[in-house]
Amino acid sequence: MGRIRIIIADDESLIRFDLREMLTSQGYLVVGEAGDAESTINLARELRPDIVITDIKFEGEEMDGIDVARILTEENIAPVILLSAYGQRSLIERAREAGVVSYLVKPFRESDLPPAIEIALARFREFRTLENEIGSLKDALETRKLVDRAKGILMDTQGLGEAVAFRRIQKMSMDNRKSMRAVAEAIILAHQVSQRNGD
Repeated sequence: MGRIRIIIADDESLIRFDLREMLTSQGYLVVGEAGDAESTINLARELRPDIVITDIKFEGEEMDGIDVARILTEENIAPVILLSAYGQRSLIERAREAGVVSYLVKPFRESDLPPAIEIALARFREFRTLENEIGSLKDALETRKLVDRAKGILMDTQGLGEAVAFRRIQKMSMDNRKSMRAVAEAIILAHQVSQRNGD
């Protein structure tokens, strides 16, 4: 497999420089840089990177990193990791609604990047699987939330890793000829019932 191709976007060139250095030293390939939302979207459409890492705020811009994420998710171009100095709930909620797959709060360490990138790539693959299964983006986002909850339940109750929990849901879906959403809903319901019964 080739090196992971990344676009980085931040309105501060110094932060872009630092980020490029960190990523390059870890073996990632930075294929483009942008200083505003519109350039980031155009660059991503043109270069089709594996991942986009963008700041949440662009000084003096109407569009922000969350808008970038929403557009790139809707167009199925690349997963987006948001960088932010802000940890507000409202921003995180907006980011999740837009399809953001990973979130790093500044200041972050170089060692924080690979796990965030791996999670973003894995989540985006899952998202594509779900979207292919159901076709509609809105349904795919809703289904992803349910599948994430069901995955969390399997991870907590059966000690599974995230990828294994996802494959378990996928396999149950195929074995029972049910959608992944239906399987996820059944797992959530069974968990709620067992909690009510005090198991």
